[in-house]
Amino acid sequence: MPTSSLPPLCLSPTATLHDALARLDATAQGILLVTDAQGRLLRTVTDGDLRRAALAGTPASAPLSALPTAHAPHTVSLQASQRDVLALMDAQRIDHVPVVDAAGRAVDLITRRELSQRVYLSSPHLGDDEVALVQEAFTSNWIAPLGPHVDAFERELAAMVGVQHAAATSSGTAALHLGLRLLGVGPGDVVLCSSLTFVASANPIKQLGATPVFIDSEPQSWNLSPQALATALAALQAEGITPKAAVVVNLYGQSAEMDVIAPLLERYGVPMLEDAAESLGATYRGRPSGSFGRLAVFSFNGNKIITTSGGGMLVGNDAALIDHARRLSTQAREPARHYEHVEDGYNYRLSNVLAGIGRGQLRVLEQRVQSRRAVFAQYRDALSSVPGLRWMAEPEGHASTRWLSAFVLEGEHAQTRRDALLDFLERHNVEARPVWKPMHLQPLYAGCRYFAHAQDQDVSRALFEGGVCLPSGSNMSAAQRERVCELVLRGLELRERNAA
Repeated sequence: MPTSSLPPLCLSPTATLHDALARLDATAQGILLVTDAQGRLLRTVTDGDLRRAALAGTPASAPLSALPTAHAPHTVSLQASQRDVLALMDAQRIDHVPVVDAAGRAVDLITRRELSQRVYLSSPHLGDDEVALVQEAFTSNWIAPLGPHVDAFERELAAMVGVQHAAATSSGTAALHLGLRLLGVGPGDVVLCSSLTFVASANPIKQLGATPVFIDSEPQSWNLSPQALATALAALQAEGITPKAAVVVNLYGQSAEMDVIAPLLERYGVPMLEDAAESLGATYRGRPSGSFGRLAVFSFNGNKIITTSGGGMLVGNDAALIDHARRLSTQAREPARHYEHVEDGYNYRLSNVLAGIGRGQLRVLEQRVQSRRAVFAQYRDALSSVPGLRWMAEPEGHASTRWLSAFVLEGEHAQTRRDALLDFLERHNVEARPVWKPMHLQPLYAGCRYFAHAQDQDVSRALFEGGVCLPSGSNMSAAQRERVCELVLRGLELRERNAA
């Protein structure tokens, strides 16, 4: 494992005041930790302690043990939360808090500065065009749903994705709901769905009265396993069941293996709804993500690669389906002078103001993709020496956006190690998350059928247990990226040393 960054802050009681001053200058943290031979924390030393010693006439050659006896250092345990640390800092009016293990050994240091500078998982990244386009919506008084920005956003996104039609919606989930309904999904139907995904991929199936059947991931790309899908389709056919649709998720900015999945579904007569909520800007063998399904959906939630703050899009090549989606999303109003309705609908349309934001965001999509790929490359290089850490692969033919940079910790006690790392990062004010908890493990879907990648190989479960998503925003600074790399190394090393 790499060397921890904590030892430079640690000195023995026999080190001289001169040594301590030089170390303070070199580390630039404003504090040192005095530890015994076993690493137990004895006291802290600040530049103020050294200045007072100099004023008292203590020679620079004197050992740290010659300093006046200090009160016991204020510390927290490994179980302390960020809130605990900040409360201690405020109560004691201090800016540094050492973390000690059960044996009293100094294992970490939290600073007030880092607690004031949170690194987010995936924050919105706005440019210059969005303001002008939103101002245009205000100036023209097109504030309500529908308007010229909505029409243009639909055209521009459809052209970028390589499909003929698009309908802008209030969320990606709304687009999924509409898409499933347009494919005829209703009570009593069976719908196949990737298990390793956010719950929004599955909930519309349940809400339409249908039954989800979950499909495992394959080990390399983490997306839906063609092998498990083939097993599920054959088993259901033997029972006389033809699934009404299949929700195939493109995970974390990368397409599923469409060259295998699409023909397989077609052979069994199952239409694909491509959940491309996380993969706008990705390609598979040269084709844009979202161009493979009978219908596909995108999300513009605040954490996505481009955002409208909240919004989504349903796309496809069937004009009748997309026209029907638009009607359903505006309360299914018929083209009459009065309010005429022959079917139930929804308030699912995107507003003209938010569509203006989306148009501006779409113009910088390629830049956002390249920025996120650069974040991933920096993480991969910085953590290349860590054993048992495996990144989500980018198989041949795939061009991932790396919407989120994700890796899995392999080996024994993966979930315990993952949780320890996430706790460590949160204590340092860095937002990181586990990989999605698979749907077949969710209490909401207990009892639903699940087809694993292979007998005794539940891939999505293993990815969840050891999987970590790191901050991946396209607006991360170089200092933030370096900070995350250094903290991940420290957090993993701390777990290994504490377990030893």
